[in-house]
Amino acid sequence: MAGAPANVRNIPRPPVFASAAEERLHRKRMLAAAFRLFSRYGFDEGVAGHITARDPEQPDHFWVNPFGMHFSQIRASDLILVNHRGEVVEGNYPVNGAAFAIHSQVHAARPDVIAAAHAHSMYGKSWASLGRLLDPITQDACAFYQDHGLFAEFTGVVYETSEGERIAQALGQYKAAILRNHGLITVGHCVEEAAWWFITMDRSCHAQLLAEAAGVPLKIDHATAAATREQVGTHLAGWFQFQPLLARIIQDEPNLLE
Repeated sequence: MAGAPANVRNIPRPPVFASAAEERLHRKRMLAAAFRLFSRYGFDEGVAGHITARDPEQPDHFWVNPFGMHFSQIRASDLILVNHRGEVVEGNYPVNGAAFAIHSQVHAARPDVIAAAHAHSMYGKSWASLGRLLDPITQDACAFYQDHGLFAEFTGVVYETSEGERIAQALGQYKAAILRNHGLITVGHCVEEAAWWFITMDRSCHAQLLAEAAGVPLKIDHATAAATREQVGTHLAGWFQFQPLLARIIQDEPNLLE
C-alpha cells in the first residue's frame, strides 16, 4: 500500500501473511472488530448493514455478518462465507439478501477491493437524502474529494443483483459512493481501510449537515483539496487511521477475536 504522508517516518505497515489461512483469520478478526466499532458509532439499524471481506483463496467468495445478529455480538467465528451464487458455504446463519445483491457485484466489478462496508448510519442516510456529493469543506472530507460517486436512484430494498451492478457502476474506481435515500458504501484494499472510510465519511456528512444548517460553508480550493486527498486519502492512510480504534476495541472486547 503506497501513500504514506510525507511528514511521517517509520510509519507502521499492514501485516504480511505466511499463508492463506493466516490471512483469512486476520480478515475475519478485522471484520469482527469493524462490526463492534460500527455498533459503538451507532451505525446499526435493526438487521440492516453489512461489511464483507473477500476470501484470500476463493476470490469469488466473501465473508459477511450473519443476518440478524447484532453488530455488538459478532465474533470472528460467527462470520459466514458466501459464494458467487449467494449460497452460504461455511457458517450456521443465513445471509442478508441485500448484502449479497450489493456486495457480490461490487467485489466482481472491483478485483482490487478486498472489503466493502455499507450501513444505514444516521448522518450518512440523512446526507444521502439530498442526492449530492460531499463538498471539500474540511480536511477530513478531502479524503473523498473527487473520489466518491453518487447512485442517484432509489427503488426500495436492494434484492436484485442487477441493482447491485448499477451501484457498482456508480462506485466506479472510487473509494466510496453515496446511495440516494439509502446510505453510504465504502471500499478498501483491506477491511481496516474500508471500515475507516465509512466512519470518517459518516462524520464528514455530519459536519456538512451542521455547517449548512449554520450558514454557507467555505469550500477548500481544488488544488489544496486534491493535495490534501493525497495526504489523508491513500490506502495506507485509511489502514493506519483505523489502528487506534482497533487497539481500543480489542482491549475492551477481546472476545471478538474468537
